[in-house]
Amino acid sequence: MSEAVVGLGSNLGEKSKYLLEAVQALSRLPGTKIKGISAIYSSGPENGAADQEDYHNMAVKVETGMSPMALLGACLGIEAAMGRVRAGRGASRVIDLDLLLYEGVKNESFELSLPHPRLLQRAFVLLPLKELYPAGRAPGIFFEPYLKETDTAGVHKLAQRIEMD
Repeated sequence: MSEAVVGLGSNLGEKSKYLLEAVQALSRLPGTKIKGISAIYSSGPENGAADQEDYHNMAVKVETGMSPMALLGACLGIEAAMGRVRAGRGASRVIDLDLLLYEGVKNESFELSLPHPRLLQRAFVLLPLKELYPAGRAPGIFFEPYLKETDTAGVHKLAQRIEMD
């Protein structure tokens, strides 16, 4: 079993509801257990059009027997099942699942880069990650110094952590 972190985001419709549905879907993946769930955060669109709605974001720590590529495939399957339409980078989306980290794996390929290449630049990722790893160190990455240097003013906690049954 390996530890991994999935970042979730939504900026269409019932955003928080979609995030929670995606967490439920992650919990049903074979050989995968939810080990931690951050609060939900709100932030403006990063590179999207000015008329986009704010995003709701969170992070989920899982323990899994799935390989990184299998977990990525499962995340893409969850997105598709929930109605995600890939209209280009920065486009609005019902749900977005990004594999941020996978214990013991560093990878750079067209299909999958681990750790996620923009993880250390995004306050809407770093703040939920800090909830999952209060010491500022996740598997294979020490992110605390980056969080201290990142502008977090536009990212706001909406809800406390949810608990899985």
